[in-house]
Amino acid sequence: MRTYDEHMTLSKQRALEYLDRGEVVQAITSMLSDLSKHDETRGIGEKMAPLGLMAAWNRDPIEARRFIVGFR
Repeated sequence: MRTYDEHMTLSKQRALEYLDRGEVVQAITSMLSDLSKHDETRGIGEKMAPLGLMAAWNRDPIEARRFIVGFR
């Protein structure tokens, strides 16, 4: 199993790849999906989902990037 930091880094990279292709909704859903797959990040994703969904709904790439890179 990956460490928290490894999992978070890979989750961000994957989400940012979607975002760089202009796929805002997929970027947010990818991040939230990946967060749900690790014991130490599961709760974070559940709590932050409403903010991510707002970025996805608005299809705002700046807001989406801020959401994705803001995780620690």
